[in-house]
Amino acid sequence: MNSIKISVIVPIYGIEKYLPKCIESILDQSFKDFELILVDDGSPDNCPEICDTYAEKDSRINVIHKVNGGLLSARKAGLEAANGDYISYVDGDDWVDKYYLDTLYKLAITNNADLTVTGHFREFNGKIETVKPSNPGIYNEFEIKSSILPNAIFNGQFCEHGMTTYVWNKLFKKDILKSVLYDVHNDILMGEDAAITYSYLAIAQSLVISKIPLYYYRQRHDSIVKSIEDPNKEYYRLGLLMNHLKTKLSDVLNDKVLTTQLNYYLYSQILVRSGGIIQINNGVELFNPFANVPKGAKIVVYSSGSFGQHILSTNLKTGYFKIVKWVDVDFHDLNIGDVSVEPISSVNEEDFDYLIIATINPSTHKLIKSELLLMGIHDDHMAQFKTEENTISDLIQKMGFDENFLYKQNIKELN
Repeated sequence: MNSIKISVIVPIYGIEKYLPKCIESILDQSFKDFELILVDDGSPDNCPEICDTYAEKDSRINVIHKVNGGLLSARKAGLEAANGDYISYVDGDDWVDKYYLDTLYKLAITNNADLTVTGHFREFNGKIETVKPSNPGIYNEFEIKSSILPNAIFNGQFCEHGMTTYVWNKLFKKDILKSVLYDVHNDILMGEDAAITYSYLAIAQSLVISKIPLYYYRQRHDSIVKSIEDPNKEYYRLGLLMNHLKTKLSDVLNDKVLTTQLNYYLYSQILVRSGGIIQINNGVELFNPFANVPKGAKIVVYSSGSFGQHILSTNLKTGYFKIVKWVDVDFHDLNIGDVSVEPISSVNEEDFDYLIIATINPSTHKLIKSELLLMGIHDDHMAQFKTEENTISDLIQKMGFDENFLYKQNIKELN
């Protein structure tokens, strides 16, 4: 009889600084019936040696060394080698609570759940924030299809998911995951978690969601790509993701609901990756997503995360706005061009026309906005996104995405 209940899979690439903490947090689990599969995806640093060293000391560890193929290929390789009944994914630069596996397993077994979802902690520069699902409970197949999936990708608030995309705060049944994961195209390099999670949810018959936070997600500013080298290639990959989701969810959601969800999801991904100002027709035409904010306006950008970095990088190329300051409450040394991150206290309303809160998460946007109001920044000086679906749909079509969300450029043109 198989004593391995859970296979924990860790894809690894270029994270030698963080990997030991990740591995040790897994080995220290109160739950004992698990195996740890470390997938070295051709890491160029000392990660392969770190993996082998731990494997020599602990028989629960299985190390896979493979040629670099990206995150999806590493997750697939780990699943192929898994012996457990359930699968847990942990990113190699994160770590987990001592009772992570124990809690996940009890939630799954007690509720006979095909998918188990929990809360998590977000760590950034030593600061930890607790993130809990808003819809805890037990859901059967009918409830998944009638109340969870219609709001999973877009819950009615701009760019907010009803179900988190992450695979790392979830426990999957291996047999079901195998029927999902291998269908995900390896060229989907952005939103690959969404491709897995939502496809899995579409065929799950039972779901349990708990607010208990167990996973520590490390958000690293040094891991963020600051510019888009080839927008067409990125849009092609986003098109693959949206087309995959449309294919997998079309039997569960009606066309109108699904199209709306994918329109808003694609728009949010384009916004983040484009740096706000979206270039159309190879840059001949520009789309400004900020309502009532004119070209040439003096701008303060709030947030040094992915979106904020892309806004600074894109503006270096387009010169669309005059960025006078870049601020963040999570202040740290970072600069793009001649602009450096400064603390939030450095903002004076008389110095700018509009302040852009560089996040597509409405809950985060609301929290930041409340802090800025306390700092004396008035509401009418904070930029708002254009969120009318007709505007979004027209933009997506004009950019070259077809009715199935595939991008006009084919792979031969992109290689």
